[in-house]
Amino acid sequence: MELVLKNAEVFKKSMEAISVLIDEAELVVKETGLELKATDPSQISMVDFTMPKKAFETFKAQETRLGLDLDYLNQVLARAQGNDELSLSLDEKKAFLTVTFRGNAQRSFQVPLIDISTSDVPNPRIEFDAEMMISSAFLQSAFKDAALISTHVSLGCDSSRFFVKANSSKGNLNEEVPQNKITLPELKVKKECKSMFPLDYLQDMLKAAGTGNNVALYLKTNAPVKICYTIGDATITYYLAPRIENA
Repeated sequence: MELVLKNAEVFKKSMEAISVLIDEAELVVKETGLELKATDPSQISMVDFTMPKKAFETFKAQETRLGLDLDYLNQVLARAQGNDELSLSLDEKKAFLTVTFRGNAQRSFQVPLIDISTSDVPNPRIEFDAEMMISSAFLQSAFKDAALISTHVSLGCDSSRFFVKANSSKGNLNEEVPQNKITLPELKVKKECKSMFPLDYLQDMLKAAGTGNNVALYLKTNAPVKICYTIGDATITYYLAPRIENA
């Protein structure tokens, strides 16, 4: 197996985006590219990652599964410098993933592969009431505002606006944004909807989204939220279960 990425930063950010939810996972190498799908230990969130073959300068591989300690892998990837090229390969016994950075110098790390027994995780089948493209910077700021009030936040929309609300003994927060070219360039609503979610998960999910980017957000009342964005040619999709409010 030999996989070469011109810029190590894309793979580094992708692994960071996955590891906000999970510590260990199987990275699946296929003819079409890389895939990873897993739920967090509490089973209330899920991450679905794909990086297509076209993202790589070199992609020579047969289908294989790489069990990885993501925390340790991220420590290694953090050693990438500037515009280092990244090479991923397997040792002869397939016991280690060799991570090589090539820039002003060549540096190689051997990351032990671990046994992970995983079953295939299906994506939730949801007919969403609303879908939108929204500024990641707006969401990140709104979630920081909400964190002053509560550990949970309500996300919702109607035909003309998206809103973030939080309530507690500390007070109330209500942030609204109408559809506009900069903050909310796309808004398609079949039915007005609102759901409540744990705030820390939402904040973690947006950590790897650049502040100048838009994210795709899908909502349905009392159903998981779907958040999707790109990191280079890679796509990261999250699902988060709602907190069902008592009527």
